[in-house]
Amino acid sequence: MSNDAKQPKADPGANRSRTPTSQQFLEYMGSNWAVHHPAPPAAAEACAFTPQRRNRVAAAFAGEVIAIEAGAAKTRSNDTEYRYRPHSAFAHLTGWGSATVPDSVLIIDARSSETKAILFLRETAGKGTAEFFANSAIGEFWVGERPSLEQVSNLLQIETRSLKEFDAFKASAGAELITLENDDLAEFVSELRLVKDDYEIAEMRKAVDASIRGFAEVAKSLDRASKHPRGERIVETAFFSQARADGNDLGYETIAASGHHACTLHWIINDGPVRDGDLILVDAGVEVDSLYTADVTRTMPVNGKFSELQREIYQAVLDAADAVFAMAKPGVKFSEMHKTAMRVIAEKTHGWGFLPGTVEESLNPENQHHRRWMVHGTGHHLGLDVHDCAQARRDMSMEAELKPGMIFTIEPGLYFHKDDLLVPEAFRGIGVRIEDDVLVTETGVENLSAALPREADEIEAWLANLRS
Repeated sequence: MSNDAKQPKADPGANRSRTPTSQQFLEYMGSNWAVHHPAPPAAAEACAFTPQRRNRVAAAFAGEVIAIEAGAAKTRSNDTEYRYRPHSAFAHLTGWGSATVPDSVLIIDARSSETKAILFLRETAGKGTAEFFANSAIGEFWVGERPSLEQVSNLLQIETRSLKEFDAFKASAGAELITLENDDLAEFVSELRLVKDDYEIAEMRKAVDASIRGFAEVAKSLDRASKHPRGERIVETAFFSQARADGNDLGYETIAASGHHACTLHWIINDGPVRDGDLILVDAGVEVDSLYTADVTRTMPVNGKFSELQREIYQAVLDAADAVFAMAKPGVKFSEMHKTAMRVIAEKTHGWGFLPGTVEESLNPENQHHRRWMVHGTGHHLGLDVHDCAQARRDMSMEAELKPGMIFTIEPGLYFHKDDLLVPEAFRGIGVRIEDDVLVTETGVENLSAALPREADEIEAWLANLRS
C-alpha cells in the first residue's frame, strides 16, 4: 500500500481554492454546529458469514499477517473521481459494500491459533478540524460524513482502528505481512468465492430481480429510442436509471447493441440508431449495495415482432441454452456445458449449410468452424465481479465440477457480421445472445432470471404488454 493511500489525500483543487486559512476563520468554521449522537447501527447481515470466510484465509496462510486493501478512489479527470467501489475481496471478507470508506485496510492476523481481524479506516473528522471544510477531496463539508470507528465496528462486528495507525502496525508486522500482490493469496481469495453462501445467494437474487425490472424499463424505452439518432443511448440510460434507483450502480457497462452492433461482442459505445425491423441485444446487470451483480442478456425485436429469419436464429440460440439447462447439475464440468452448447451451434450452422464439412468434423478441436459464429464461452462465474473468481486456477473453475451454491451464467449466442461472406446476405448483421443467471442446487440448476421471458412468443407478448 502506497504512503499516499494511507494519508489524507492532498486537495486536488487546492490550486484554485479560495478558502480562507486564518486561525480566526478556522475557529469560526468550527463553531456552532449541532452535535448528533446516532444510535449504533445494527450488525450487517453479512456478519453471520464473514468471520468464517476470514478464518478460512487465516487457516490457509497460518503464521502470516494478511492485508486486504479496499483501494483508493480512482481519478476520472483532473480533480473528479469515479464513483467509489472497493476491491471485491475486501467486500467479501468484511461485508462492507457501497458505503466503504476509500483506502480502508482489512488485517487478518493469523500468527496465533485464534484469528484476529482489524479494520483500519479513515474515520470521521471533527467539525473543528481544517480537514472538515478545507480539503475538498475528503472533507466532510464536501463529500459527506464518514462513519466513526465505533459505528463501523458495530456494523461489521470487527475491531476498528484509525488509518493513521496503519503504518506503525505494518512496520511491526514486518516480513510476515502479505497483500493481494502475493499470487497465492490473490488466487485463494478468488477461489473462496466459487461456492456462494446463503447471504451471497440472497444478494444475487436481489441483483437479478432488480435487473429484471431494469429490462422492463428497456422495453418501455424502445419506441422513444427508435425516434432518436442515438437510440442505443436511450436504451442504455433506461436500464441505468433503474440500476441507480434499486441498487448501487451497474455491475458493468451496458451493451445496448441494435442491428449489426449486436455482432460486436463488447459493444459499449451505444451511439447507434434503434431501427424498426432490427433486433436489439441488451446485456446489462444491476449491482446492489452489497456489490453483488447480475449479468443478463436478452435479444428482442425493436418493433415487437420477430421476422421469420430472426425467430429461426433466436430459436437456435435458445435450443443451445436449453440443452445446457437440461444437463447442468452437480458433478458436471463447466467445460462439458460449453461442449453441449457448441454441439447445438455446430448442428444449427451445419443445417444452414455454413460449415465446410460435417458436424463432427467441425467439432474436431483442430477445426472448430462453427465457432466463427460463437467465439465466446458459454458461461462464467458470477458474484461480486461480473466475471467472478477470475484468478482461480483453471482446474478449480472451467475444469471444475459444478457444486451446489455455485452461481454462473448460461449465455450461448450466434453472431453473423454484416461483412461475413460465408453466410447468405439475409443473415448478415443479425446477432442474438440469451443469457441467464443460474444457481446450482442439490439436484440441478435454478434459473434465477427465469421471470424475464426467454421464448420468442413470450418476448413478443411481454413487449406488447409493456408498450401498450
